Amino acid sequence: MDVSEKTNEITCFQPLPDTVADLAGTVITADAMHTQREHAAYLLGRKAHYIVIVKGNQKHLRRQLTSLPWKDIPLLGRTKQTSHGRSEIRRIKVATVKNLLFPGARQAIQIKRRRTDRKTGKTTITTVCAVTSLTAEQATCAQIAALIRGHWTIEARHHVRDTTFTEDASQLRTGNAPRTMATWRNLAIGALKLNGTTNIAAALRRNARDPRRPLALLGLT
Repeated sequence: MDVSEKTNEITCFQPLPDTVADLAGTVITADAMHTQREHAAYLLGRKAHYIVIVKGNQKHLRRQLTSLPWKDIPLLGRTKQTSHGRSEIRRIKVATVKNLLFPGARQAIQIKRRRTDRKTGKTTITTVCAVTSLTAEQATCAQIAALIRGHWTIEARHHVRDTTFTEDASQLRTGNAPRTMATWRNLAIGALKLNGTTNIAAALRRNARDPRRPLALLGLT
């Protein structure tokens, strides 16, 4: 859904799922921007569930989550993945907590991501907090982890558009131009991915050096 130049994504949160007739039982994942009380109330009203990331825009909730005795809460899941020149270990803890400061929240989530750059050996550790309306009976820790990973997969695609294609710096604002260019960027990413590309930036530089290469990539030789 297009976002007006005079607003932001928050105003599109409800209109987008309004296009879906039945949300009952559906789990909606969202980043920290959409961790809004109104959004949670809307989803609960439509009998849907949510998993949302908690950051600084919900200061009291974040403080509540970070103050939980996570050291005493058992580790419920651990995954390891190697891609894009780095290895990553994710550890997840989930706890049922009463009186969470967010509408309908039933469980608190903590994910620790340990990333190691395979070239430099540098390691960074990031802790992510989240809440969900799902109870322990409605979703296992493994299912919650899979839902969050699925959300991050989508975020990674947007990251490529924002960083490699500098989409956020685009000056196109009028008519269908923003949507058209977004479509072309998605086409380029999709074509490169289907060709087995793992480094989009490097592939773009290579194709820019010879106009015949992108045509061959699209089967237009």
